[in-house]
Amino acid sequence: MGAMSRVSPCLAGSAELPIRGPFDLTASARFLEGFAPAGRPDAAAEPGSLRLAFTCSPSWRPVGVRIRQGGEVTADVYGEPTDVDAAAAHSARILSLDVDGAGFADVGTRDPVVARLQAAYPGLRPVLFHSPYEAACWTIIGHRIRIVQAAALKQRIAERIGDAVEFQEGLVLRSFPPPQRLLATTDIPGLPRVKLRRLHGVAAAALEGTLAAERLRGMGTTRALAELQRLPGIGPFSAELILVRGAGHPDVFPTAERRLHEEMVRTYRLENGSVQDLAAIAERWRPYRSWVALLFRTRREEDTAEIASGAMR
Repeated sequence: MGAMSRVSPCLAGSAELPIRGPFDLTASARFLEGFAPAGRPDAAAEPGSLRLAFTCSPSWRPVGVRIRQGGEVTADVYGEPTDVDAAAAHSARILSLDVDGAGFADVGTRDPVVARLQAAYPGLRPVLFHSPYEAACWTIIGHRIRIVQAAALKQRIAERIGDAVEFQEGLVLRSFPPPQRLLATTDIPGLPRVKLRRLHGVAAAALEGTLAAERLRGMGTTRALAELQRLPGIGPFSAELILVRGAGHPDVFPTAERRLHEEMVRTYRLENGSVQDLAAIAERWRPYRSWVALLFRTRREEDTAEIASGAMR
């Protein structure tokens, strides 16, 4: 992909997204708002809907998606008609609707702590990055800087070399640049050269298909994490984020997520908790360990506002 483009507010097609188990689109929008400034500025909410702009693999063309929930969840796609099916599939993954959530309530019957979290956040499922590629870029951009700085820099990159997506209401959102354009970029103001080189490595991996969500989720957690850590600049924490928040793996217990561990120790009233001990507790959460971990992190953010305040690195 060469020059930047602008997607016009012309509806290319619509698709119904599957719902298996509880889901509330308003809870998804609230989650994005609550995690500002990490919340993506390309996600704009209005009552009963959510609007997203992203590059849609495998074409890597920009699309706009307006997601609505009435009796069903519907994705209205703006872009090329040939990208409608792929954009709908991406949207389902972004909202974790590609996972059968019918058994999620059963986790609460096995663990009263989880039951209370489920009652506090009904219908909330993980809201993901638009792709593992974008999640990996986020981890590199945000390495060793505050999250508010990382969010601003990521948005600056989208505005500088991303595509413009226009919706019918006149709203224009910027999508993160496709890997081809990122590879061709030799300078980004404010981004150190070493980070740009690492972003180039991520972009190349995305074009090769090694960051495809289906591939990462299908190869087994241990192997996927090991493969992700072969990318320059990707360590254990980043690899888990890419697999969970990028590819959307529903059943990973994050072993490198210190804030999750602290929240578990507090909530379960443990005197201390090793990663092994906490992982043993999380066995009760199968096959939704990623989902439950999100509820813990959501409650922590609600209590501390550490992300919204920009205090967190």
